[in-house]
Amino acid sequence: MNKYTWLILLLLGLTAPFVVYPVFLMKLYCFALFACAFNLLLGYAGLLSFGHAAFFGGAAYITGYLVKNSGLTPELGILAGTAAAALLGVVFGSLAIRRQGIYFAMVTLALAQIVYFAALKSDFTGGEDGLQDIPRGMLFGLIDLDKTYDVFGTPLELNLYYFVFAIFCLGFWIILRAVHSPFGKVLAAIRENEPRAVSLGYRVERVKLLAFVISASLAGMAGATKALVFQLASLTDVNWHTSGEVVLMTLLGGLGTVLGPLAGAFTVVTLDSKLSSFGSWITVVIGVIFVICVLAFRRGFVGELERLLKRSL
Repeated sequence: MNKYTWLILLLLGLTAPFVVYPVFLMKLYCFALFACAFNLLLGYAGLLSFGHAAFFGGAAYITGYLVKNSGLTPELGILAGTAAAALLGVVFGSLAIRRQGIYFAMVTLALAQIVYFAALKSDFTGGEDGLQDIPRGMLFGLIDLDKTYDVFGTPLELNLYYFVFAIFCLGFWIILRAVHSPFGKVLAAIRENEPRAVSLGYRVERVKLLAFVISASLAGMAGATKALVFQLASLTDVNWHTSGEVVLMTLLGGLGTVLGPLAGAFTVVTLDSKLSSFGSWITVVIGVIFVICVLAFRRGFVGELERLLKRSL
C-alpha cells in the first residue's frame, strides 16, 4: 500500500465522527488494535494464544483503578496499564514460549484463567460488578475528555475520539514498523521453518518472547483505552470469550495481513451492534456467519482481496 492510501485512511479517520456515532468508532478502534496486536503474534510469528484477554482486561483494570483511585491523568493511566500488560507478557511468555503448537495455546489459556479468577475474587476489581464510573479526566491536565458539542449543539465525544484515534494510530504504526523490520523478517522465518532459523543462528526463543511481549503490550493498550471509553472494566474483558473473539476477528479479516484485523474487527463489532436485539442468540448468529465466511473466504476478506488483485495484475 502506498502513502496515498494511508493518507486517505487517515483523513477518513479524522472526519468519521461527524458521520458515524463516535462511541461505536472508538469501540472499533480499541478492538481493531487488539486484533492487530494478536495478528502480530499469530499471523507473523505463528503463535496461537488463547489467553490474550488477560492482557486486554488486566490493563483495563489497572488503568481504571489508578485513574479512579489515584487521580492519574488518562495518558498516565493508559501508560500504566500498558506497562502492566507488558510485565504480564514477560511472565506469561517466559512460561509459555517453552511449548509449541496446541500446548502453547493451552498454557496461555490456563494462565489467562488465573487472571480471570484473580479479577473475580479481588476487592479492588469490584468482583462481578467490575470497576464502574471510571473518570475520563483531563488529558495532560488541560483537555477535557468528556462530552463536547458541535456547532449545532449535538453532543459529540470529539476530544476523547481523537485521543483514542491517536492511540490506535500509534499502536498500528508500531506494528507496521515491527513487521517490516529485520525483526519481522526473522519472525516470518521462524513461522515458516523454525529449525532452519535455529540453524542460521537466530535465538528463536528470545525473538518469540519479544514478539509475545510487544503483542501483550499493545493488547493492554487497547484494553486500557477501552476502559476509559466505556468508563468500565469488567470480567468480560478478561473472559476467555474475549480471547476467542479476537481470534475470530483476525481469521475473518485475514491472517498475516496488515489490514485484515481492521476488517475483521469492523465486521464483528458491527454485527455485535446490529444484532444486539437477538440477545443471547447473537453468539449463534455470529458463529454461523463465521462458518460461512471461513468457507467462502479461506484467506479472510483482505487475504482473498489481495489474492484477486495479484491474479488480475
